[in-house]
Amino acid sequence: MSPFLFIASLALSGALHAASKEPIQPITAAKVANPAMVELGKKLFFDPRLSRSGFISCNSCHNLSMGGTDNIKTSIGHNWQRGPINSPTVLNASMNVAQFWDGRAKDLQEQAGGPIANPGEMAFTHELAIDVLASIPAYRAEFRQVFGQDKLTIEQVTRAIAAFEEVLVTPGSRFDQWLSGKKSALTKDELAGYQLFKSSGCIACHNGPAVGGNTFQKMGVVEPYKTAMTAEGRSAVTGKDADRFNFKVPTLRNVELTYPYFHDGEAATLTQAVDVMGRLQLGRTFTPDENAKLVAFLKTLTGKQPHMVLPILPPSSDTTPRPVPFD
Repeated sequence: MSPFLFIASLALSGALHAASKEPIQPITAAKVANPAMVELGKKLFFDPRLSRSGFISCNSCHNLSMGGTDNIKTSIGHNWQRGPINSPTVLNASMNVAQFWDGRAKDLQEQAGGPIANPGEMAFTHELAIDVLASIPAYRAEFRQVFGQDKLTIEQVTRAIAAFEEVLVTPGSRFDQWLSGKKSALTKDELAGYQLFKSSGCIACHNGPAVGGNTFQKMGVVEPYKTAMTAEGRSAVTGKDADRFNFKVPTLRNVELTYPYFHDGEAATLTQAVDVMGRLQLGRTFTPDENAKLVAFLKTLTGKQPHMVLPILPPSSDTTPRPVPFD
């Protein structure tokens, strides 16, 4: 090995060792194991015909042009119903310990079936969704190609959607570049914000590659969190009163894009969210300068957004059940 390569190798090894000691790890690019299934899942993710109205798709609430969210307090469901909770981002969701704020779905596939049959969201049934897809010849052919059988099932639909969502990761953020050894990737204030993020205790819940998403924590540790929203959190799943107001810790990846914040969407800005979390979770009131540095750090977590060609959805046939947008 040449002296130059040896020195370069040592530098890379040192950078990787330094990154491994940090409580946050870089995101790695997605590896596509089954391109045909991912492509089918992409079509289904964007297809509003999986809703009763023929208007709402997965992308409606998890808009891939808007950080995988809809940027409103609570999502709008069938017949303009107000959703019960803020829509979490679908980006990097494969890294979550479970899905939904209360963790009631164990994985992306289980989550994918929920909104379709929820009367307040897509307001369909799994049976009707399969009837729609089975009535479209191009879909039947694509499902046959991917799954090797003629019969369509909701398990196939949710598996394909999950396969697509699994590739929606966002590597290459400036912070990840810093973790990988590019020290010029962060400014002085951004680095100070990261050090404050660690020393203040934020890192206790927001760690790992997703900077969160891996635990359930109580909202309002030092002070109670006051909200008009009736969501109970994890207790709605476990039935345990001790889990009341415990929610899945959200990922902070791409957090500058995923406003408004918290399960009720009450924090409109990162500045407001940092202030509330400092006081209620840590018992600390950040100064304006500290808050600004924390926000500066958080914005370095924005990674490379999914870049794709929008799918051309196969046309309905004469026998396809027609949407009912107005009840």
